[in-house]
Amino acid sequence: MYVSRHHALDHRDAIFSLMEAHPLGAWVCHTAGGLVANHVPFLLDRNRGEFGTLVGHVARANPIWRGLGSATPSVVMFQGPQAYISPGWYPGKAAHGKVVPTWNYTVAHAHGIARAVDDRDWLLDVLDRLTATHEAGRPAPWRVADAPADYIDRMLRAVVGVELPIERLEGKLKASQDEDLPDRLGTVSALRLDPRDEARAMAGLVDRALGVKG
Repeated sequence: MYVSRHHALDHRDAIFSLMEAHPLGAWVCHTAGGLVANHVPFLLDRNRGEFGTLVGHVARANPIWRGLGSATPSVVMFQGPQAYISPGWYPGKAAHGKVVPTWNYTVAHAHGIARAVDDRDWLLDVLDRLTATHEAGRPAPWRVADAPADYIDRMLRAVVGVELPIERLEGKLKASQDEDLPDRLGTVSALRLDPRDEARAMAGLVDRALGVKG
């Protein structure tokens, strides 16, 4: 991924936080048949390995797990908030007109060699942790144990685990850092008026980037 000096997101904890906040990863593998993409909700174990480890599962009917090998490179891409940025928001439009549209976004890429895990106890542990993570904070959190045991056994037989020790992390935060300060402030104001949650989230990222690089 190309990352200019303005847009580097190189703090590991910040990249981890992005991945945890947006856990549906676009997982791309280079297999014997070419590039294969799947979308998988991953759980990040921050403490396993220098750059953490991703775990998840795919359907047993999905052929991807059978094609994984010790030399099969993978990258999992996590997409955070993103928004179109209009030059009409910039004071520079009226002052000199030398402005163009752009697109702000934040992403994390996790590279490594994925392996399939066909083990019931491993899968059950991952499913318990995934569920606990995403049910946290609900008034009545659902647990795997709430379903009948024979039904869970049947569901477990229908999936295969995936584990990816992360060998390299890349992060990018494109939040108007390379624009003139008045134009960045105009971007924050306009995004805050947008009713969409994602636009408002990007307004917060641009605003925080002001404190770092403004």
